[in-house]
Amino acid sequence: MNSRANKQVEVRELGMVDYQSAWDEQERLFAEIVSQKLQNRSRAADEQQPTPNYLLFCQHPHVYTLGTSGHENNLLVDENRLTNELGATFYKIRRGGDITYHGPGQLVGYPILDLDNFFTDIHRYMRLLEESIILTLADYGLSAGRIDGLTGVWLDHNGGPCPRKICAMGVKASRWVTMHGFALNVNTDLSYFSHIVPCGIADKAVTSLAAELSRDVSLEEVAGYVRRHLAQLFEMELVLNIETQV
Repeated sequence: MNSRANKQVEVRELGMVDYQSAWDEQERLFAEIVSQKLQNRSRAADEQQPTPNYLLFCQHPHVYTLGTSGHENNLLVDENRLTNELGATFYKIRRGGDITYHGPGQLVGYPILDLDNFFTDIHRYMRLLEESIILTLADYGLSAGRIDGLTGVWLDHNGGPCPRKICAMGVKASRWVTMHGFALNVNTDLSYFSHIVPCGIADKAVTSLAAELSRDVSLEEVAGYVRRHLAQLFEMELVLNIETQV
């Protein structure tokens, strides 16, 4: 670990934000961190500056995104219907994973972290992201977990009769700096998932916190639980920025 490791993470609550705008902000912050790391390489150890870390929370208008390992045929509607009937947009993006949906009522989290400030292990990073969601769902009395060979967080994950995904995950990392993250279905309109093969998995269902609890749930409350668990798991010091807009 970097001797000048910075455990502070600035939390930015973006609210409802267009997917492209959030993507551009991620790219900007990502480039800022990478630039700082490259500058530090040319400095003496005692002159190096700590790199910043960010955690963005938001919702998106209806949008489908396809990762680098995905297949376009997992989008089951043509672009004309996508736009005109569903009111959705479509993006191919540079993250792991296949196709997924983002929309109102879904809590999206984008950690933009310099893992040199924490640990340089992508597998551990993914597992801790999943664990933060698993612990959050436990706060609501739900038993969630992982399924071998599949990303994300699932209910009925231990060989139950109806395994269903409640949180999708897909990340990108370069020079140990992360982008993209997780999408937790809270009050999400699950009908939008019927227009894709979610994450390229045809034989598994999708669910939400509201569907499981038979009531709407406060996204702000859920975000608070996720923040708390991320802070504990990563040993972060969270700094809330409540005035951020994109």
